[in-house]
Amino acid sequence: MKTAIELALEKRILILDGAMGTMIQRHKLEEFDFREGAFENHQKSLKGNNDLLSITRPEIIKDIHRQYFQAGADIVETNTFSGTWIAQADYSLEDAVYKINFESAKIAKEVAKEFKDKPRFVAGSIGPTNRTASISPDVNDPSYRAISFDQLVDAYKDQVNALMDGGVDILLVETIFDTLNAKAALFAIDTVFDERGVKIPIMVSGTITDQSGRTLTGQTTEAFLISLSHMSLLSIGLNCALGASLMRPYLQILNEKSPFAVSAHPNAGLPNEFGQYDESPEMMANQIKDFLDEGLINIIGGCCGTTPDHIKAISELAKNYEPRKI
Repeated sequence: MKTAIELALEKRILILDGAMGTMIQRHKLEEFDFREGAFENHQKSLKGNNDLLSITRPEIIKDIHRQYFQAGADIVETNTFSGTWIAQADYSLEDAVYKINFESAKIAKEVAKEFKDKPRFVAGSIGPTNRTASISPDVNDPSYRAISFDQLVDAYKDQVNALMDGGVDILLVETIFDTLNAKAALFAIDTVFDERGVKIPIMVSGTITDQSGRTLTGQTTEAFLISLSHMSLLSIGLNCALGASLMRPYLQILNEKSPFAVSAHPNAGLPNEFGQYDESPEMMANQIKDFLDEGLINIIGGCCGTTPDHIKAISELAKNYEPRKI
C-alpha cells in the first residue's frame, strides 16, 4: 500500500516550507523567551536555541507553520534541526531532547490538521549535529574524532522515537555535510522501524558546500547518492549552502541518476557581507523555473533566507508543471 504522500507525489510537485530560523529572527526574542515555563533556573544561556521555542513559545512556532501552509506548502518541517543530545549538549539540555522533539511534532501536526483543502504533511527535521564522524577537528591529530558512529546512532534513535511519538508523517535527514553521519541516522531510523514494527517515508537532503560540487567531506553528488541508495527512500535532494542557480548542475545529476524522487530547498541566494539573503521571492522563483522547465524536481521548497512569500511564489509557479518522472 502506498502512503498518502507517495500518492500525492505521483500527481504533482509537492511544496516544502521555507526557513524556520529566518522567521524566528523576525520576533527579536530575548533570553526569557527561551526559558519561560520550563527552563527558568537553567544554568546556561539559552538564547538562540530555537528548538526550545516549541516548548516555551509554541504559539510562535505554530504561527510559522500556519503561514507556510497558507502560502501553499504541502510539507512543513518540525522545529527540531538541533534536536539531538549531541547538539543540545552545548546548552546542557540533553535531558530535554524527548520533549523538544515530541512537542515540535505535536504542534506541527495540530496546525496541519487545520487545513482541509488537500493533504498536508509534517516532516520530522533531523539535522546533521554539530560534529562530524569523518573528519578530525584537531589539525594536529588527523585520527581523532569528536563523535563515534555508535554515539550518533544512539542520539538519532532518541530523536526519531520522539518524532514518531509526536506523529510525524515523514522523517527528513537534512543538510548532510558528512555522509557517515547520515548513514548513522538512517541506521538509527531502520533500527527504530524494526523495534516499532512501523515504517514511515524517509527524505534525505545533502549539502554541496561550494562550487566544487562536493560535500564538506569530499563526496561528489553522484557518490553521495550511491552511498545512500541502499535505503528505500521517498526522496533524495539538496538544500542549503547554495542558491537555486548554483544548485542546478547538481540537481541535474540527481535527476539523471536517482531512482527516488528528487527534492531541492535552496537558500535565497548567497549571504551578503552582513549574513543576510537578498533574493526576493520573484528572483528565486525565476531561477527555480529552470528546474521545472527541465523536469528535475518532485519536491521544492526553501532554506536559509526564505519566507512564506518565497514559498507562495514557488507554489504558484510549480502548479503549472508536471513532477519529474522517476
